[in-house]
Amino acid sequence: MNKRIDINADIGESFGRWNLGSDSELMQLVTSVNVACGWHAGDPSTMRESVESGVRAGVDIGAHPGFPDLLGFGRRAMVISDSDAVDYTLYQVGALMGVASRAGASLTHVKPHGAFYGSIARSADRAVAIATALQTLQLGLPMLIAPGVGFDAIRAAGLPVVADNACDLDFDEDGNNIIESRPGNRDPEVVAAQALRMAHGKVLTVSGREIDMPVDSVCVHGDRPNVVEVARAVRRTLDGAGVDVRATSDRTGAPTARGTS
Repeated sequence: MNKRIDINADIGESFGRWNLGSDSELMQLVTSVNVACGWHAGDPSTMRESVESGVRAGVDIGAHPGFPDLLGFGRRAMVISDSDAVDYTLYQVGALMGVASRAGASLTHVKPHGAFYGSIARSADRAVAIATALQTLQLGLPMLIAPGVGFDAIRAAGLPVVADNACDLDFDEDGNNIIESRPGNRDPEVVAAQALRMAHGKVLTVSGREIDMPVDSVCVHGDRPNVVEVARAVRRTLDGAGVDVRATSDRTGAPTARGTS
């Protein structure tokens, strides 16, 4: 049986008169999108336009909550309690749910952003608290998070979770992403080769060592200048290798994002 994989991308990260990304082109190449909810990027109008575009493109639509840090694009660490982390998540996901409902769509997942993502991936308590709270918003709503402490704790608690990681970032020897302060262009073929490894449960570290990386979704970052070329190479490579590229909702039983109107 061919390996199945989802390709997710962060979108809706424009704000006011500041435009970022090539969302409409990107949505033709991926199977899931994560819509910024206004705290690290995005605004109400951008959220609405992103959801409407996602419905037209037929992709899964998820919330992309982050730290309240527009200036730092959510990539700066903040010290908060787990209770606050839950509140931050519910506030942002609830807002996008309201926008999605008007477009006749349901959210299929939640993928935290940036430093907020990292704080959840590293903490069993925070990960389980947030995953539990999400079930009060929408039963069966999964979180996308990297394999590791947080992921393992969510799964052990019997809560919905999808293993995710970025194919357009480098990895250290422990399998952690090496975060860029300002994303630059990446060689599309190099990223595509990494995505193919990840589709088969492996990843190449910066030292050239191959390590385990069992994921069901790979991410490309919408704020990368050449993200469309990167996503195109990833999709072409996965399709060419016979990998079954499809959204996670097609496998997890989560609600689909397809519009009903």
